[in-house]
Amino acid sequence: MTGLDLLPRTDPTSILRYRDGIYAVDLLTAAITEFRLFDQISAQPMTLGGLCQYYGWAERPADVLVTLCKAAGYLWEGDGGMLNLTDTAREHLVAESPWNLSSYFASLRNRPVVADFVRVLASGKPAHWSGLDEAQDDWHKSMEQTEFARTFTAAMDCRGVFLGKKLADAVAEWTAGGGRLLDVGGGSGVYACALAANAPDLRAVVLEQASVSDIAVDHIWKRGLSDRVSVMVGDMFGETWPLDCDLHLFSNVMHDWDLPIIRELLDHSRRTLRPGGHVIIHETFLWPNKSGPLPVAEYSCILAHSTQGRCYSVSEMQGLLREAGFTPVIHRDTGGDRGVIVGAL
Repeated sequence: MTGLDLLPRTDPTSILRYRDGIYAVDLLTAAITEFRLFDQISAQPMTLGGLCQYYGWAERPADVLVTLCKAAGYLWEGDGGMLNLTDTAREHLVAESPWNLSSYFASLRNRPVVADFVRVLASGKPAHWSGLDEAQDDWHKSMEQTEFARTFTAAMDCRGVFLGKKLADAVAEWTAGGGRLLDVGGGSGVYACALAANAPDLRAVVLEQASVSDIAVDHIWKRGLSDRVSVMVGDMFGETWPLDCDLHLFSNVMHDWDLPIIRELLDHSRRTLRPGGHVIIHETFLWPNKSGPLPVAEYSCILAHSTQGRCYSVSEMQGLLREAGFTPVIHRDTGGDRGVIVGAL
């Protein structure tokens, strides 16, 4: 249980942000050098939908780009969703300005991820994961390969030791009484273990695909929680969810998927959760107006690049919960730019 019931003396958020925001500069570079986005909006302010129509962009990655520019202070949204330049962008990102810095980004134009974003914006489909050959599958398919799954799961597990304890503290009122929790797509099981380590009467099961399940079993055993946290091999999009759970946990799951898949997952949760149960969504959430926080907007860039998802706002996720038949109960910040939303059935 090492670390799962304790917090470190120092806050690692600044370290997490370096990794989380690593692709933001590439998306901004694509906007400046490939599309001259700020020149276009200077000449003709338009909505997100108008940008998609003008450039031939898919809405999901275009939304991520606009959110990044709003959070960074380069765009502001007026009536009817009309996007306008801020003074900073007008002075430093428009060709006619004597202080234009667009050429400063020209040397970054040939970075591979910049080229990836040009394709992602046009297609809406994720690129290959960093370090994979372009001919290989995207992240979702790569997770079916044992070696890639092991490396990626280890990366997510190490951050979960800190984030899991912060989550456990935020939802203690729903876990302290015990019951049974289903951790949907739970990876190594670090979040299920963190909740169990901080709520001795809680039992949990991690639902994961075959390529990850043995990894989860090993991590849970090493943490000394095999008696209270088990692993169930299955497809989270299949009909394999147990029917005896009081809590469903989606930790860092929703941001990997587009809206139709999130609706599918929440619908499945509603149909299999015990009456009176709760769904716990642990994510990096944007503000309701999607003008920040900047670290979350930056994190959304790597998701737009490599997954089928993005970061969602608090209001977007609460709306999806209501649509699925849940009543949002709370939204709380946890740690590392993450937060949690709890919905009641």
